[in-house]
Amino acid sequence: MRVDLHTHSARSDGTDSPAELMAAAVAAGLDVIALTDHDTTAGWAEAAAQRPRGLTVVPGVELSCASPVTGADAIGVHLLGYLFDAEHPDFRDARVRLRESRHGRAEEMVRRMRASGLPIDWERVSALAAGGPVGRPHMARALVGAGLAATVDEAFRLHLHHGSPYYVRKADVDVGDGVRMVRAAGGVPVLAHALAGRRGRVVGDDVIADLAAAGLLGLEVDHPDHTEEDRRHLRGVAGELGLLCTGSSDYHGTNKQTPIGVFGTAPAVLDTIIGLSTGTRPYAD
Repeated sequence: MRVDLHTHSARSDGTDSPAELMAAAVAAGLDVIALTDHDTTAGWAEAAAQRPRGLTVVPGVELSCASPVTGADAIGVHLLGYLFDAEHPDFRDARVRLRESRHGRAEEMVRRMRASGLPIDWERVSALAAGGPVGRPHMARALVGAGLAATVDEAFRLHLHHGSPYYVRKADVDVGDGVRMVRAAGGVPVLAHALAGRRGRVVGDDVIADLAAAGLLGLEVDHPDHTEEDRRHLRGVAGELGLLCTGSSDYHGTNKQTPIGVFGTAPAVLDTIIGLSTGTRPYAD
């Protein structure tokens, strides 16, 4: 059984619709896929309706977090939540606040780029988001379309990185609060790509231990942005703390070069995640 527990659709910053994502999973020989768009569950219904027979879909989310949430030392952290109740009030309201913040942040970044003379158009950026949360990948695609970068990766390197004059920090949830909200909504929280240092600063083992004490249940170990040494280290941390080890592609369609299914999760770990959840169930035959 092949299981990929971290993918994105066009409902956030991927390029495939949820239906296209399901088809891509089948074409890649996957048996199970998790839909984990940023701060939104908007793709869940389409994924359930368009799921090909034989493919199991795990509904989830990737939550924008930080540790700590305020101050100059804040480190951006992403938290995967699986099989939670999407209508749990506190968690639902937090996701709404994050999406609204993303929208305002994107507008300000586009305003800054236009003020400096870059011909980037807000209407185009918004259209690329297809009604979902607007993020930097949508700006990157608009920059490519305007001839200001050859690729999405180059657009990030030239214009959208954290040190760029156009960069605006987005609102985040304290990662400990995120863990507690996922658990309260009956879901299973897993820390995403914890040692992906090329994305920026990463949290230490002490923070992971604190999160485990707060209810974290797993670490995403096998990820395209982790080195082999990163994976060994995280497996050791997970073993010490009694956390599950997951793996995934973090697939974003054409926004990234990583193919779907490049890393996976052991079926026994998936069974444990399903057994621990009380919020909702996978979409399956």
